[in-house]
Amino acid sequence: MSFWNCSDSGSIIRQFAMNVIWVLVLILLVFSNGHVSNGVSTNSSNRPEEVKIGSMFSFNSAIGKVAKVALEAAIEDVNSNPAILGGTKLNLTMYDANFSGFLGMVEGKHFRHEEYLCYMEFLKCLKNQRRTLALKFMESDTVAIIGPQSSVTAHVISHIANELQVPLLSFAATDPTLSSLQYPFFVRTTQNDQFQMAAIADIVEYYEWRDVIAIYADNDFGRSGIAALSDELAGKRCQISYKAPLDPQATRTEIMDVLVKVTLAESRILVLHTYPAWGLDVLSVGHYLGMMDSGYVWIATNWLSTVLDTDSPLSSESMDNIQGLITLRMYTPESELKRNFVSRWKNLTTHQMANGPFGLNTYGLYAYDTVWLLAHGIDAFFSQGGNISFSNDSRLSELNGGNLHLDALNIFDGGKLLLNNILNVNLTGLTGNMRFSSDRSLFRPAFEVINVIGTGVRTIGYWSNYSGLSVLPPETLYSKPPNRSSSSQNLYPVMWPGQTTQKPRGWVFPNNGRALRIGVPNRVSYCEFVGEVPGTEMFKGYCIDVFMAAVNLLPYALPFKLIPFGDGIKNPSCTELVHLITAGVYDAAIGDIAIITNRTRIVDFTQPYFESGLVVVAPVKKLNSDAWAFLRPFSGSMWMVTGGFFLLVGIVVWILEHRLNDDFRGPPRRQVVTILCYTASLTSILTVQQLSSPIKGLESLRMSNDPIGYQQGSFARNYMISELGIHESRLIALNSPEEYAEALKKGPKNGGVAALVDERAYVELFLSSRCEFSIVGQEFTKNGWGFAFPRDSPLAVDMSTAILKLSENGDLQRIHDKWLMSSACSSQGAKLAVDRLQLKSFSGLFIVCGLVCFLALLVYFVKMVGQYIRHYSAEEPESSGSSWSSHFQTFLTFAGEKEEDVKSRSKRRQLERDPNRSNDGGMESTSAASNRRCTEMASNRSVSFGSGV
Repeated sequence: MSFWNCSDSGSIIRQFAMNVIWVLVLILLVFSNGHVSNGVSTNSSNRPEEVKIGSMFSFNSAIGKVAKVALEAAIEDVNSNPAILGGTKLNLTMYDANFSGFLGMVEGKHFRHEEYLCYMEFLKCLKNQRRTLALKFMESDTVAIIGPQSSVTAHVISHIANELQVPLLSFAATDPTLSSLQYPFFVRTTQNDQFQMAAIADIVEYYEWRDVIAIYADNDFGRSGIAALSDELAGKRCQISYKAPLDPQATRTEIMDVLVKVTLAESRILVLHTYPAWGLDVLSVGHYLGMMDSGYVWIATNWLSTVLDTDSPLSSESMDNIQGLITLRMYTPESELKRNFVSRWKNLTTHQMANGPFGLNTYGLYAYDTVWLLAHGIDAFFSQGGNISFSNDSRLSELNGGNLHLDALNIFDGGKLLLNNILNVNLTGLTGNMRFSSDRSLFRPAFEVINVIGTGVRTIGYWSNYSGLSVLPPETLYSKPPNRSSSSQNLYPVMWPGQTTQKPRGWVFPNNGRALRIGVPNRVSYCEFVGEVPGTEMFKGYCIDVFMAAVNLLPYALPFKLIPFGDGIKNPSCTELVHLITAGVYDAAIGDIAIITNRTRIVDFTQPYFESGLVVVAPVKKLNSDAWAFLRPFSGSMWMVTGGFFLLVGIVVWILEHRLNDDFRGPPRRQVVTILCYTASLTSILTVQQLSSPIKGLESLRMSNDPIGYQQGSFARNYMISELGIHESRLIALNSPEEYAEALKKGPKNGGVAALVDERAYVELFLSSRCEFSIVGQEFTKNGWGFAFPRDSPLAVDMSTAILKLSENGDLQRIHDKWLMSSACSSQGAKLAVDRLQLKSFSGLFIVCGLVCFLALLVYFVKMVGQYIRHYSAEEPESSGSSWSSHFQTFLTFAGEKEEDVKSRSKRRQLERDPNRSNDGGMESTSAASNRRCTEMASNRSVSFGSGV
């Protein structure tokens, strides 16, 4: 036969030859719908006496042996309840998928193309034998299939189910890709692995891990599950850093080879996604290799909880191999229905324990509910007038030229109606609420998170897609608004591998014998920050000391080697250094590396350990403090207001207003505030910048066309071009402080620069000994320096924590003072400090003020003498005995009186000297005049020098 000509597939094809007949028997038996008749359909009544359904799974597997008992119990319970199908019975035929080694092989790998061609050739050669076997088993009309158990098998059979329109209800095939539109007749009656992987991703995020290693079966089931895990981790900025696929038929030696490679990787978070049949073998090898010691984390998917529930108690050796592991279990809420079934379990399994007792796992609960789900769907199908009928599909007979005789298979006419009714079922079963969401997944999926401790397990929390991780059962949270905030995510403490309760860090340095290659800028200037020690391979400087101090705070040894980056002639570009991390040349980079946007897109930085930002430096000159220095602070209009205000509140004004205004007759302290206003204002204005520069800041620099200097290798160049719009022809690279000073002294007209743009850290060192230059304007960027690591490197997080500790304990400041303590000129150059104003600075002001006061007093004195002569000379007869002292005292008394009192007294005395003056005009009464006279006398006696101030 031509089959044996496929020599390239030798041994595999021979295995196919031994098993292919049984494959055909199984497929044709399961999907034969109606008796073989040339296009004739088989019909039955609306409510037949029985409905035939099939099932296929591996009876001897951890899942299958439990599912078999559960399915039989469910069929019995449904058939004994006439309220479900109205008297119609379910007739279940179960087929053991393990009777053929071929299906086990299918679960292990996909066919290669050449294998498939040889297999199809062999089918053609066996057409006569195949037809005989097919006719033997086509005795029933099957309307639905419960199964298959394997996700790999489900992929194959779902294509046939689509063609024959027979619903497949699988209680164990968890591959997420089976939910696609490609398989409309596949109905998953268990939890989708997509949700299990979401739960694992939430656990990884909860413990603040970043990288995991995936160990998985290399088939549809394993690859699809790990692909889903990768997607879920990516949404949380985590990743699978290493994938370790295993052949499902891998030997212990092959498993060991794979796990040895895992031990050499960086991550210690291991996710094991495999089958119950050989998952324990993987863990046994891991225990042998020391991978169950402290520092490792194993997260097993729900295959491990299935083994523990089914085969418990495990041997002491097996339990030792899984101590401290975390695993998931599909969550089924407690209920009376579930408790009753659990209590029945021992009786149900009594006659099936030939190979030893076994427990009830969650797959058994879902298998039981699957039968009830199908029964309710069939009941609704009949209620809507559905009939069980089949018809031939002409397309099947045309496949492969008719050589396969697929015309023996028929289409279930009511398949779509039955499928819709199954998807619309809403019932409460052993597993809780059984209904489907819009994406055909079970409603509100949830998992238990359990920890293997001692001889058993402990539930440390729950996960649901409604509220994430919680120590409360999911159903208690459904009545509350969903809350996925980090503060609401909780799990109980875990006993990790190695019998420790301390959360593992989750990673180590790879065991490949190579120290970290850390790039360091080989600077030629400002070596106070970082510089290579001449003649050695060592570095020194502020940045190096910070790095070493942080490394010493790490809870583990850090092997590293510092490698200089740059030619030693000019300062290197830190941006180029950062790019070499992404290229794999360096494992990290330390030094004066500014944290800027473009760099953060390609690497991760630590917490900033030094604050900096771009500033403008320009030459400045001191303003001379001459006699008219006081004029500089104010503009002309300001001086007019200030001068007027000065005259109003000055002492001379007080003197002028003293005799006329009651407000100026109070105690002296009432006038202190007024007198001091100008003094305070002028002082504050004069104690500002006393250095002058034609460049006032960033804006004036941008608007000019003068050349601008920048430090060679600094990001300032790209920033000025891209962000400030300065043409690159204006930019001049400078390599040292000496070149800075020379270019600034020359100026833009003599081949130098008008100003310099650089980071404040360098500028402060530059200005510490060069007081003829200064920062002008404000700092116009804010950034810091940090150490660079590859994206998602856990070392970046640990180093950030160490830097924060250095800041908190004061070591960071001490390192700063050691290397960057400024000299005496620093404060003057960096902050434009002022000289103290001398007495000569105000001499002109004092002269003007003195002249104004003298003129005002002179005018006032002349006026006062004239008033005294008019009012007092007429009242007091000249006496030869009068002395100058008595006249002076009288004058002072006169000056202290209010002017209106003087005028009133003078008017009264004039009236007294004129007795003939009419009293009409408002003369005062005698008593009033007497009272006023008494008051005036008392007032005159109380006046003394300095009174009334």
